[in-house]
Amino acid sequence: VQLQAFGGGLVQAGGSLRLSCVVSGFTSSWYSLAWFRQASGKEREFVAGISWSGDSRQYADSVKGRFTISRDNAKKTVYLQMNSLKPEDTAIYYCASKPFGTGREVSEYHYWGQGTLVTVSS
Repeated sequence: VQLQAFGGGLVQAGGSLRLSCVVSGFTSSWYSLAWFRQASGKEREFVAGISWSGDSRQYADSVKGRFTISRDNAKKTVYLQMNSLKPEDTAIYYCASKPFGTGREVSEYHYWGQGTLVTVSS
């Protein structure tokens, strides 16, 4: 299984970015997807997760109302639309995947992408 994330970049506070992550290697769609992020000097943290069907979505409190996770199983891609970005959203963003149900813990996820850097300037 491989995940490839892209879409990061430099944006001003209040701006928007959309991250994408393409998944390959799963033989079915029975896997959940999530975005985590890791700021310099901090632990990796959960940002958003989505079930295999897309019916269940979870968000960290810090991004709720600003970020939206979605997925397109036909394209084997998960997206993270980030609006109203703040300097504290600056981090490397990672997509991750696990079979079946969603979760918020790093240890639950078996597969990880390489990360894409998001920098929000004030």
